[in-house]
Amino acid sequence: MTRIIAGFAGSRELKVPAAGTRPTSDRVREAVFGALEARDAIAGMRVLDLYAGSGALALEALSRGAANATMVEKHPKAAAIASSNAELVRKAGNLDASTTRVVTASVASFLTTTVGEYDLVFIDPPYDVDNTEVEHVLEALVSMLAEYGEIVLERSTRTPAPVIPFGLTREKAKTYGETTIYWISAASD
Repeated sequence: MTRIIAGFAGSRELKVPAAGTRPTSDRVREAVFGALEARDAIAGMRVLDLYAGSGALALEALSRGAANATMVEKHPKAAAIASSNAELVRKAGNLDASTTRVVTASVASFLTTTVGEYDLVFIDPPYDVDNTEVEHVLEALVSMLAEYGEIVLERSTRTPAPVIPFGLTREKAKTYGETTIYWISAASD
């Protein structure tokens, strides 16, 4: 069962696609969001969730006070579930429909056709997505990340660390069982 952990939608159960996605475990989400809250990196933030699946990461951020959330998922069934979950969370917080957006497109397509600035980006690709694709995504995000923006990248512990492009800085990496979380930020001048 995947659920919103905290905030105004806390305990709400989210739907999860039957196949093709790997939801982030509650343990990992609790650790990630605990760290983000300690850094005051959620409230009022513009959130982008790439490879969104059910949208759990973006919607957790929204429940904890993010200003808005954009979720990108290429599989239509998963995108429909993310839309349904977004509606559930919006209703729990009495939020306007404009606070969430679900885009049914590949991450590469979205990043090449979208102009915007984001404060907090989640990248949680399927573990079989290779580092070359992840590194292209990171390169595309350099110009879309706000000045003090942060990226939270989730990868398998079996996958080598990605190369971080110029314009971004890897702050730290933390392992939780089979998952490694990379904390990446906009490089300071």
